[in-house]
Amino acid sequence: MKKTIIFGLLLLVGAGAQRAAAQDDRGFEIAKNLEIFSAVYKNLNLNYVDDVDPGKTIKVAIDAMLASLDPYTNYFPESQMEDVKLQLLGQYGGVGAMIMQRGDSIYVSEPYKGLPADEAGIKAGDRIVAVDGQSTKGKKTPDVSAAMRGQAGTDVRLRLEREGKEFDVTVKRREIHLPNVPYYGYVGKGKDFGYIKLDEFTTDAAKNVREAFVSLKKEKPSMRGIILDLRGNGGGLMNEAVDIVNIWVPRGTLVVETKGKVASKNMKSFTHMAPEDTEIPLAVLIDGNSASASEIVSGSLQDLDRAVIVGQRSYGKGLVQNILPMAYNSQMKVTVSKYYIPSGRCIQAIDYSHRDENGRAVKVPDSLKTAFKTKAGRTVYDGFGIEPDVEVEPEYMSNLGVALAQKLLVFDYATKFYRSHKSIAPAGEFEITDDIYADFCQFLKEKKLEYNTVTERVMKQLRDVAKEEKYDGAIEKELAAMETALQKEKEGDLQKHREEVCEMLKNEILLRYYYDEGRMEGALKGDKVVERAMTELSK
Repeated sequence: MKKTIIFGLLLLVGAGAQRAAAQDDRGFEIAKNLEIFSAVYKNLNLNYVDDVDPGKTIKVAIDAMLASLDPYTNYFPESQMEDVKLQLLGQYGGVGAMIMQRGDSIYVSEPYKGLPADEAGIKAGDRIVAVDGQSTKGKKTPDVSAAMRGQAGTDVRLRLEREGKEFDVTVKRREIHLPNVPYYGYVGKGKDFGYIKLDEFTTDAAKNVREAFVSLKKEKPSMRGIILDLRGNGGGLMNEAVDIVNIWVPRGTLVVETKGKVASKNMKSFTHMAPEDTEIPLAVLIDGNSASASEIVSGSLQDLDRAVIVGQRSYGKGLVQNILPMAYNSQMKVTVSKYYIPSGRCIQAIDYSHRDENGRAVKVPDSLKTAFKTKAGRTVYDGFGIEPDVEVEPEYMSNLGVALAQKLLVFDYATKFYRSHKSIAPAGEFEITDDIYADFCQFLKEKKLEYNTVTERVMKQLRDVAKEEKYDGAIEKELAAMETALQKEKEGDLQKHREEVCEMLKNEILLRYYYDEGRMEGALKGDKVVERAMTELSK
């Protein structure tokens, strides 16, 4: 017995010594490589032919190091703190306008309703000539955006150009809070289904969703169901996701569990408030850009069999990040754990710890996907996002639609339309009439729209290959006939794709008169995913 005890103690001591040795080796490797990095930079600083900017060079090194891990682990210097506030809180100090680049110029694409830019009379389509006397010519959108942002209460002077005339506007910056819920209302022929659009999971997202739901239910107690739209929502704060689920499930329900290397990051998150309604039929809309917190909400409601999930498979981000403060007012966002929804599955689609021969992270293979069970016993799988219960095929833009968007021709026409029409019908009623569409077609003729279709690109490849193989002479007549027929058919694209183009025009025009809220209301008419959700809720 004594020999056994002594042998066991020796094994424990040996194991402890091995762990200590491993830790010593790891510590040595860290110290060695930090010393090497310091020496490399020292030699660059002393010997490189040109001056080396220390802040820029070290930032590049840090970014490259973090890029080898995953795209969500990032370093933010003090100069990017406004970006961090925007990500976490949905707020920043600025004027409240979205801008875009066009050639070597910067334009206002959307002033937000009721915010400083809007109150100062700035309109979509205005060209930003200068910011505080500094020309924007040739500058990139992030540079101009950074110049326009700043501490709330300070002034920024903008020189703008509209219809060929330049003018100055001084705007007082404010703390800009972007709404989590930009729109909610009713859909359906009888307006008997509630609809809530959630854009982000920043601070107060759950409060805003709860308030929207309570308002809808109070106004129409006979409401037949509720649709929560998470399409295009890239996620945000996990606690907000848990509290949103809590609106429709009982207190004390497990929503998500996190597991990481550090024990303090391992936790289970349960609902902790009284729900608003555990019986009303619920549908959640997702697509390929619904990620992170969106997947916690949709996935947990699916696992709990509380909602029907409608749309397309979600992105597949099952990783959790924490913000860590650092010296000199800088911060790091670090992936600290993976999350698991109630069935026990993790929906992370990409394995960043394994990469192919080109250094690209690989997707979790089908062979490693595991089946799990929902509360009611339905089979669901891990490793590739949230698969909807009811899939609706996505609609893709035509070549014509892509060209109109890329060349900003719909944007330009909406600017022209807004400047010549003082008012339009309410957002839920406005439609593109025959006269408006005919005017748009004439506008395109004047702009001499040109674009290539996939068929034209294939035809060009065929002609090049035929020439290379010396068959071009034999089939020239047939090729010419095909190209003529194709061009004739292409001339009818504006009628063939009229429904798509009208939707693009309606959305952009509504944005000018009724802001983002009006655009969303108008876009709900004919939304096939919303229509399918209403069908499912009616069963």
